Amino acid sequence: QVRLVESGGGEVQSGGSLRLSCSASGLRFNFYIMGWYRQLPGKQRDLVATITDGGKINQLVATEGRFTISRDDAKNMVYLQMNNLKPEDTAVYYCHAQSPILEDDYWGRGTQVTVSS
Repeated sequence: QVRLVESGGGEVQSGGSLRLSCSASGLRFNFYIMGWYRQLPGKQRDLVATITDGGKINQLVATEGRFTISRDDAKNMVYLQMNNLKPEDTAVYYCHAQSPILEDDYWGRGTQVTVSS
């Protein structure tokens, strides 16, 4: 059974930092493009950043220079370091795993990030 479990969300003031972690189990981690998405109530889920097993990164322009995605394949973990947070970053952040090889994907349950002004 595949599980993606996010942690590290919370409430911070504008300009603060948070580090999100996602622990993956039940899958061949290096087969998967790992990513973070975020969603506001009533809105679609938007890509924040993805990273391949080879380290190729695709990232939302609005987060470049503030957010850094990384992965540790030895630990089956993916991280999102978020610095200089802004109120517009407030959302539920979801961990995502996608395998072009296996043609499947999985979602975590999400973690709330709230940035107050």
